[in-house]
Amino acid sequence: MENPDAQTPDHEIFPSKLLSGYRAFLSGRFVSEQQRFRELAEAGQKPSVMLIGCCDSRVSPEVIFDASPGEIFVVRNVANLMPPYAPNDDLHGTSAALEFGVMGLRVEHIVVMGHAQCGGIRAYAQNDADPYSRPLSPGDFIGKWMTLIEPAAKRVGAMAEPFDDYVERLSREAVIQSLANLRTFPCVRILEQKGRLKLHGAFFGVADGRLLVLDEATGQFSKVASDEHAAAFSEPRF
Repeated sequence: MENPDAQTPDHEIFPSKLLSGYRAFLSGRFVSEQQRFRELAEAGQKPSVMLIGCCDSRVSPEVIFDASPGEIFVVRNVANLMPPYAPNDDLHGTSAALEFGVMGLRVEHIVVMGHAQCGGIRAYAQNDADPYSRPLSPGDFIGKWMTLIEPAAKRVGAMAEPFDDYVERLSREAVIQSLANLRTFPCVRILEQKGRLKLHGAFFGVADGRLLVLDEATGQFSKVASDEHAAAFSEPRF
C-alpha cells in the first residue's frame, strides 16, 4: 500500500548539482547576506549597471565582477548581441530587458561584454567560410540570431589570419556593433546625450581571466587592472 504522505526524493525532481549548490548557499553566503536579501525583497532592486553578456556558462558576470545580489542587472543571450531598435510585432526579449533596465530601473551604465572562445561567433565564422553551408531553415534560431553580426563581419573583412584569431577579432567587433545598435533606441540615445547614461564595451578571456575594455575614441580594447592580473598568476599554487 502506498504512503500518501511520501514525497519524491529531491534529487529525482531537481538536478543534484543545483541542490548541492543551494545547500551550500544556505549554509554559507545566505547566512552572511540574509539582511541584504531581505532589503532587496522589501525595497526592490536598484542596480546602477546593466550588463549584456553571453549565455555561455563559463562567463558569469556576477563571478567575474564579484557582484553581490542586486548590484548588476544582467541580460544574457547567445553571443551577447544587442539587436537594433525594431518596434514591430515580433517578440523582443533582449530589447524588452533593455527597456526595463533603462526606463524602469534607470541604470546609469550599460556594458556589452564579449568573450574569447564564443561558440556563437565561431558558428557564424564557420558558416560564413563554408561556401557549401546550408541555408537557414525556419527553425534555425541561432543562425538567424547570429545574422546580427553581419555588419561587424563586413568591417572585419575576409579572414586573413588563423581561424581562432579571426573569431576573436570578430567577437570584439561584434561588441562594437552591439553598442551601435544600442544607440538606435531613442531612450538610450537621448539619455546618453544628456549624460544620464554611459555605454561601455568589454571583452573577457576565459583561459587567462584577462578583461579588456573598449576605448570608443580609438576603437581599441585595452587591458585593465594589469597589476592585479599579474599578481594573480604570480601567487603560488598548492
